[in-house]
Amino acid sequence: MRTFVVFIVAFASSFFTFSQSSPVRPKIGVTLSGGGAKGLAHIGILKAIDSAGLKVDYITGTSMGSIVGGLYAAGYSADTLEKIVHNIDWNLLLSNQSSLRSLFMEEKDEYSKYDIELPWVNNKLRLSSGLLEAEELWLKFSELFFPVYNIKDFSKFSIPFRCIGTDIGNGEMVVMKEGEIISAVRASMAIPSVFTAVDYDQHRLVDGGISRNFPVKDVKEMGADLVIGSNVAKGLLPSQKVRNILQLMLQVAFFREAEDSKTEVPLCDIYIPINLENYSMASFSDAEKIMQVGIEEGRKLYPRLKHMADSLDQIYGKEEKHSNRLPDVKHVKISSYEISGLKNTTEGFFVNTMNLKTGVYYSAKNLSYMVRQAFGTRYYNRIVYSLQPEDDGSCKIIFTVEENPLTFAKVSLHYNRFSGIGLIANLTSRNLLISNSRSLVSVNIGESFRIKAEHLQYIGRLKNFGLTLKTQFDRFDLITYEQSKQNGLYKQDNWEVSEKFHYSPSRSISIGIGHRFEWLHYRPTIASDLEFKGSNHFSTLFTELKLNTLDKKIFPRKGIKLEVEGGQVLPQRSTVQFSINGQPPSDPDSLSIATAAYFKTWLSAEGYLSFSNFTTLLLQAQSGINFNYDGNIMNEYIVGGLTKLFRNQVTFAGLQEGSVYSASMATAQIGLRQQIFLNTYLTGRANILFNNFISTSKFFKYADFYSGYGLTFSYNFALGPLDLSVMYCDQTKKVQGYINLGIPF
Repeated sequence: MRTFVVFIVAFASSFFTFSQSSPVRPKIGVTLSGGGAKGLAHIGILKAIDSAGLKVDYITGTSMGSIVGGLYAAGYSADTLEKIVHNIDWNLLLSNQSSLRSLFMEEKDEYSKYDIELPWVNNKLRLSSGLLEAEELWLKFSELFFPVYNIKDFSKFSIPFRCIGTDIGNGEMVVMKEGEIISAVRASMAIPSVFTAVDYDQHRLVDGGISRNFPVKDVKEMGADLVIGSNVAKGLLPSQKVRNILQLMLQVAFFREAEDSKTEVPLCDIYIPINLENYSMASFSDAEKIMQVGIEEGRKLYPRLKHMADSLDQIYGKEEKHSNRLPDVKHVKISSYEISGLKNTTEGFFVNTMNLKTGVYYSAKNLSYMVRQAFGTRYYNRIVYSLQPEDDGSCKIIFTVEENPLTFAKVSLHYNRFSGIGLIANLTSRNLLISNSRSLVSVNIGESFRIKAEHLQYIGRLKNFGLTLKTQFDRFDLITYEQSKQNGLYKQDNWEVSEKFHYSPSRSISIGIGHRFEWLHYRPTIASDLEFKGSNHFSTLFTELKLNTLDKKIFPRKGIKLEVEGGQVLPQRSTVQFSINGQPPSDPDSLSIATAAYFKTWLSAEGYLSFSNFTTLLLQAQSGINFNYDGNIMNEYIVGGLTKLFRNQVTFAGLQEGSVYSASMATAQIGLRQQIFLNTYLTGRANILFNNFISTSKFFKYADFYSGYGLTFSYNFALGPLDLSVMYCDQTKKVQGYINLGIPF
């Protein structure tokens, strides 16, 4: 400490000697290294600097250091940066996915459903690059840097700033000090083999850490006399710890940077190496813990920083430090727009899906919402915008767009006790027959066979009207139960043809009317006491209401999903024959089948409420009623299972699929899901079933009340969610297992 004080005094004396009448206060620079998720620890050091009252004059950073440093330079305090990190959904931010809420309602069922998606380009499949474009990351940067949208010279920030990128063409370092700050920090963090490169000022840039991960020289060149350097990078891995292809690629990429760091570290007056050996560049799920490590380092450093600030104030006088450096910009007026990169879609389609209007004021969140609306059409891989100030105080918004290929081949695996193992293949093409359309064919090949073809046609300026044509064929082995014991096995064939016209006033709600023709055929393969075989076919005229505000398709944490349908089932044509213990019934009239029309309703509602980042409350209700149905057949609601797999299924914890056939029923469920590790969850459920409360089938006799419980261990990995469950039903007094892997057909 004494040495440090002597250094400050000696440094100050040199300035007095140079100009005793006007002493020059030494300029303080801060340099923040790259390091991926580990760079979040820099926030703790900045908190210590703020608490000590030190005024930072210059700041440089690389990769995550450029993000933290750029936001600090723009005007955010360290405390504010900490709050921002607390509220970030890293899984969404660091993916190629969009928020589920931005998609058209008719697109949500197919979204994020397949393990592999390969584009069809130039008459052949193109292998995925495996790189993240991370649209949500671009939008988050656009929101955070919105207050400085009009500052294109980074030296004009409240703290002059520079960040580092690497030219992918020649490997040379590029110092970014002007232009679009969003593109600059995104380029600086573009880790090779993880993120896509960024076009910036006639360069194609990747992570600056390849060429200079700890840019102390650059902050010295800006004019810093004293440098505080925070370094979270440990350098190259020992050779024995390079165990996979990604580590090998990063090791090779950072060879030159390792040598550069040897000359950068000695230039620091205060050097802070932060030990984060228990974390990796990808440890964003541990963001809170990493920040806490940085905060602890900042606390240790605080006395030294405080002494430095007090010493400088004593020598040069107290320097005013503004507590609020961030410009107060709430919205901008968009007077014109420019779009580049459109090939398969028109400017009108792009603008109308966003509902962009000129002469209107927009906030950062408004603009992000509009971009998500266009991104949610699934036509675009990346949408980036910048704001160009005009002389009248308005802005021209400039969109740079990269479109998705129009056709994708998709594959996934699914396993379930009921449907068995299956390979699901899908081919989806947009604008195949008519513009503004999506056509797809899906097939499930395995123990169960299923195939579906669908054409979705968008109509209207805002694409909020649509027509869906669909046909689907399913073949299942359906087990039947009596008092929880298997008593029969049927081969069930279902064929459906439907047409539906729908209107979506928003991306979260859809109202539709339509017609559905269904043909069902049952044939027993294991005889039961009462068995039937034959077919039934009928048409249904229906209306429906759908609401979906879920934030994610898999393990949602908040939102509601609601499906309501009411319809008139027209007279049926049945060729069903019954037998009792393999013999025709002695009184055929007792088993006569009604074919008269009847009215049916269906309701499914599920809601999610997040108590914290790790705990979510689950609520669910289901109800199906076939009015005046006692003598009809083959349109019952089928209760059982934890995963929705087939028509008329009612999920219920405690019963396997096909355990109860009902003409009218209602269920209610409550559950609690706890995230216990990264991508690892434990969910408890309790539910009740009220049966036969309006209509009762004369062919199926089940109890009027059931209650059940389930405990599920889930792990979300590359093939989709793996659910391992145990279930118990009070009425059957039976504990059963349940397994589901992936997302079903």
